[in-house]
Amino acid sequence: MAGAPERPIFLLLLWAVGQVSPSSAHWKPTWPAYRLPVVLPQSTFNLAKPDFGAEAKLEVSSACGPQCHKGTPLPTYEEAKQYLSYETLYANGSRTETEVGIYVLRSGEGQSSGKSRRKRQIYGYDSRFSIFGKDFLLNYPFSTSVKLSTGCTGTLVAEKHVLTAAHCIHDGKTYVKGTQKLRVGFLKPKFKDGGRGANDSHSALPEKMKFQWIRVKRTHVPKGWIKGNANDIGMDYDYALLELKKPHKRKFMKIGVSPPAKQLPGGRIHFSGYDNDRPGNLVYRFCDVQDETYDLLYQQCDAQPGASGSGVYVRMWKRQQQKWERKIIGIFSGHQWVDVNGSPQDFNVAVRITPLKYAQICYWIKGNYLDCREG
Repeated sequence: MAGAPERPIFLLLLWAVGQVSPSSAHWKPTWPAYRLPVVLPQSTFNLAKPDFGAEAKLEVSSACGPQCHKGTPLPTYEEAKQYLSYETLYANGSRTETEVGIYVLRSGEGQSSGKSRRKRQIYGYDSRFSIFGKDFLLNYPFSTSVKLSTGCTGTLVAEKHVLTAAHCIHDGKTYVKGTQKLRVGFLKPKFKDGGRGANDSHSALPEKMKFQWIRVKRTHVPKGWIKGNANDIGMDYDYALLELKKPHKRKFMKIGVSPPAKQLPGGRIHFSGYDNDRPGNLVYRFCDVQDETYDLLYQQCDAQPGASGSGVYVRMWKRQQQKWERKIIGIFSGHQWVDVNGSPQDFNVAVRITPLKYAQICYWIKGNYLDCREG
């Protein structure tokens, strides 16, 4: 394993590691192959218990838009290490901070033997779809969407892990109220015997479905969110991983490195969440990506507070397995007002899963970098 790259090499890594090698022989939009970095813990130390005093914010906003972000220099190696260091909060209220190292594998090395201003956030005609009926709600991919007890949405990304937005549990200064007893809700049929209303797709969702809750064992939040929330880099790191106390026993959606927007099928993204204006409903939407930076996707998918933390996904062809596969490529963060030539313009923003973020989140899930070599 190579040591810490010097700054010019590291900046090249951020942009070029895992560059796409598209196949002109296929019409199918294909998942690109990436050469991924490695993010490993270096040291861990205890922190004081938080006070859990923050109010839950179901949306975040920033005045730094696409051009602002594009004009921001990429982080140096040392800065990236700081941003990818992370806090872990445990169910008993204890807290640790872990510093990380970032490494670039040489060719063939480490191969394993196996494989502030409010806006409705609705753009013109409301293009969201409420998902009704247990035949849809309990089946993939909609069944991967879960509800957090703090009011946000999350996505199942492993047997015991949920990906969500950092602001759903931490406001950048401290943890939000209820995080110490954080729970994740799974929609279940209310009538196990298939009784009244079970097959009536027109009946109200609360009469047919209910949430079953599982407690969270621990959470991980990158220091880029905590340290950067007071400036423009915070939104780049608005993601968190939750580990459940027991397996959820549902099919989950794998994470993947976000391809460039021009390589997404139809230039579109998809996500489902529990929007506040439709209580108890799981709401699905898709839309075109309007702009992108290295860390963010800008789009105008209709959304309301409560959808924050939803996993943004696409479906592309997996060449090695010769099959179609959906992967989470981002986390829906919230609403953003942008000053475009002196006039306000608004977007909804998703945090992209970059190669470095993939390496970090995958390590949080797997605990072994050898299992995180394919994005």
